[in-house]
Amino acid sequence: MLQVDKSLVGRWASGAVRPTEQSLSRISSLIKYTIPHFSMQDWQRDARSFSELLGVDPNLAQRSVQPPTAVGGGTLNCVTEARTETEKRGAAYEGFWRTTRPSVLMCGRVFHDYGMIRRGDTGLLEVTMGGAGLAFNGWALPLEGNLFVMLDGSVGFTPLFLVFRGVTLPKVTHLDGIVLLAALDGARTPAAMPILLERVGDLSGNRADDDRRCSDMSNNYPFEDEAQISDELRAHLFRDVGPEAAARGGEMFLTVSVANMLSRGTTPPGQLED
Repeated sequence: MLQVDKSLVGRWASGAVRPTEQSLSRISSLIKYTIPHFSMQDWQRDARSFSELLGVDPNLAQRSVQPPTAVGGGTLNCVTEARTETEKRGAAYEGFWRTTRPSVLMCGRVFHDYGMIRRGDTGLLEVTMGGAGLAFNGWALPLEGNLFVMLDGSVGFTPLFLVFRGVTLPKVTHLDGIVLLAALDGARTPAAMPILLERVGDLSGNRADDDRRCSDMSNNYPFEDEAQISDELRAHLFRDVGPEAAARGGEMFLTVSVANMLSRGTTPPGQLED
């Protein structure tokens, strides 16, 4: 009835992208079958009010916008500190961004992801990125001069962790960092690699318009335009490893593959190790 692909619905549910005005209008028409007085204005309600209108437990809805917590409850110290830092300098990082990063599985290729960093209801910087049919969303924590990012992906159940060298100037335009992830191969191989984040636009101040632009950007072509990737940037992304090192029998990136891993386990009596 909505006339949209189920994968898009999944991205709505994960928070990776938000429905367009046209999609919201269709959803509203469906909701009216059970809540006749529902209107487009109801989408502007906060999470608790919206949940109550739909008859949903507000606590369940609120969980989707809560930052990470410590074991046993309570907010992590780093999250508390990041909230304070976001109050001071969060605006420096808000905007539309494009990543440039190597591919773990396709030798020598470079990918782009597109998305948005914006302060959210939690008081933290919320991150929404997408590309190549993938979607990521999570938080960016400015701490002690650097930017720490934790993202949840739309494929699999493993998070991504990124650390960027921070910038002290009022408006950040480029962030150089490292990403740690589990590759999308059969073994979900852990890997670490360089990543560059470049500002490609500023927020308009209208949340609906910014959400729409972010959603549109995620449909951009994810592979590199060779003419736009300079030799300097390519050398920076592949550094001392890369294709030539791999051809000599080395590693493309810092990976923990089955062939070279030191991960081990044992049975409780210690009789078997693997």
